[in-house]
Amino acid sequence: MAASSFHQQLESLRPALLRFALLQLRNESLAEDVVQDTLIAVLEKPDGFAGQSTLRTYVIGIMKHKIVDLLRSSQRWRQLDVGEGESEEDVIDALFRADGHTVDMPRSWGNPDATLEQKDFFRVMEICLEKLPPKTARIFMMREWLELDTEEICKELEISTSNAWVMLYRARLKLRECLELNWFGNRSKPA
Repeated sequence: MAASSFHQQLESLRPALLRFALLQLRNESLAEDVVQDTLIAVLEKPDGFAGQSTLRTYVIGIMKHKIVDLLRSSQRWRQLDVGEGESEEDVIDALFRADGHTVDMPRSWGNPDATLEQKDFFRVMEICLEKLPPKTARIFMMREWLELDTEEICKELEISTSNAWVMLYRARLKLRECLELNWFGNRSKPA
């Protein structure tokens, strides 16, 4: 693929990427930063796109990881609560026992196989969502992934409550059908 053509295709994806990032982050400057980081990552390693999927799917996959990283980092970095007469070192030292182990055990990392299976499921789910009409997919994501209430969704999309519920119902039916065919139907049955 010629470099100029590749750049043009990336630039044509920018509005869709920004809409997706805004939908997830609900902050215009953060969304713009994530889109920029995504496009830079793609441009820095153009050979990373092997053509096994569409360029759009490839770029959105990278952007999803950037969004998750951003959300995780905002949860990870917390200001230490330093009381009067305490230093940051005292607060940090209180997190560890004399033998160097942490006072509180870290959370379980879970089952790696289940995590990989979950990633595969979400790839299939993304494909199913792409088959829905754009507005229907958006309302589903706003409700189920971002967990917005119906009033917020209706205001954002300028639709009635009854229209929202009909669209959600249709989205769920179509997604169920698509997942049954493409995920649950393809899984091997236990012996």
